[in-house]
Amino acid sequence: MALPQINTPTYELVVPSTDEKIKYRPFLVKEEKILMIAMEAEEQTGIINAVKDIVKACTFEKFNVSSAPMFDVEYVFLNIRAKSVGEISALKLKCPDDKKTVVDVQVDLTKVEVEMDKEHSNKIELTDEMGIIMTYPTVESFGEFDAGVTATNMIDLISSCILQIYDKKGEEVFEAKDSTRKELVEFIEQLNTKQFADVQKFFDTMPKLIHRVTVKNPKTKVESEVVLSGLNDFFG
Repeated sequence: MALPQINTPTYELVVPSTDEKIKYRPFLVKEEKILMIAMEAEEQTGIINAVKDIVKACTFEKFNVSSAPMFDVEYVFLNIRAKSVGEISALKLKCPDDKKTVVDVQVDLTKVEVEMDKEHSNKIELTDEMGIIMTYPTVESFGEFDAGVTATNMIDLISSCILQIYDKKGEEVFEAKDSTRKELVEFIEQLNTKQFADVQKFFDTMPKLIHRVTVKNPKTKVESEVVLSGLNDFFG
């Protein structure tokens, strides 16, 4: 005799970058197990793949995980986790004033939002005649970096996020998909310091999963604000 099936509740959220409404469900034990194994291995690629697979399954494959910006995927996963394990995440944070005292903090995951910077733009003017149009890093982009994004591989990440290079003088638009990664890396490497800083600003100001909490140091009695950003900050 077949065993009875347990009904899984469904919920709805709005994807930050598109304002699209999607349905999702909590993750199941078999899916949580995959995530726990990846976290125990402490490999960046494994964790990202586990998050990607969970989000894909829990949104009934209606949310394109591979092409969505990383901050969208993080936001969707955060909501899935809140409905699966609990809306409160218990964290241990280091007090900023002495940088050593650790305090316990509880964060309500339902209050965490994707923050948009008013100065953010995906159009970067390198000179009066030339510029680039950027696209947001995806799960696939971050999946290429086993040890995470570092100063060493930052240029590789930037090159993977170029959508177009435009030349006003020649009225030409060069699609990044028509160039090799090597050609895009070489293009970035020829920028001067100011131009490279303008490109980095795109990443510094792009939408992020952010929440601010106030912590009080029990030893010094000093209150400080701690900014949590990205999935690692919310789950340790």
